[in-house]
Amino acid sequence: MISDELNSFPVVTGLEIAIPSALRGGKYDRQEVTLEIAPEGIVDVCLYLKIQQKFVRLSTVTAVDWYPEEPRFEVVYHLHCIERNERLRLKCRLSSQNPEIDSVTSVWRGANWYEREVFDLFGIRFRNHPDLRRIMLPDDWQGHPLRKDYPVTGSRV
Repeated sequence: MISDELNSFPVVTGLEIAIPSALRGGKYDRQEVTLEIAPEGIVDVCLYLKIQQKFVRLSTVTAVDWYPEEPRFEVVYHLHCIERNERLRLKCRLSSQNPEIDSVTSVWRGANWYEREVFDLFGIRFRNHPDLRRIMLPDDWQGHPLRKDYPVTGSRV
């Protein structure tokens, strides 16, 4: 599941010990660590990483649509430990049927707008978000423009 190369990073081994059920896989490529996290464990993992591993800065939350693959969506979190100048990428895969994941706004307040942007453009819902509504498009806009099945010429309602 986790390669020996990844296990050489203290943050990975610490996470594997603290929350073993949340870690699904990962890779080390181009001097960057990427970990695949079970969606149901994202808040616990983020709390652990912020408190125990000092990843105090959430750089961004974004998403990828892998249509027509399943699971279709991937929510991506970029974290930064300022103290060690270390970066970490977390990915959670979500199915096309009701794409939903817990909000990490309880861990980093700054996730608020990032999650709203992902909701607006991809249609991924964030449970327990304090104000989940569109941030870029009008409230009456139909569809989510960064989905790969969104019409290139815009919505034809």
